[in-house]
Amino acid sequence: MEKVKLENPIKIDGVLVHEISLRRPKVRDRLLVEKGNGSDAEKEVNFIANLASITPEEVQEIDLQDYAKIQDVLRNFLVPDQPQN
Repeated sequence: MEKVKLENPIKIDGVLVHEISLRRPKVRDRLLVEKGNGSDAEKEVNFIANLASITPEEVQEIDLQDYAKIQDVLRNFLVPDQPQN
């Protein structure tokens, strides 16, 4: 699990949330997203919602600065940082 601190908390089920946890994706998560309809951005929102166990509508309420941090975590899941020589 990777936790992302939200600089701009969102409300989920009436509770102010300051942190989003993303579980590591499995191949089935990626396949599920790829089979879905919509733009690449919509598919990414659905992917994040699935990994964070929240709804796509809740993901859409995340501030763009916080969303960029979540995208970084997602990218690192897919292509881990390479060690420096």
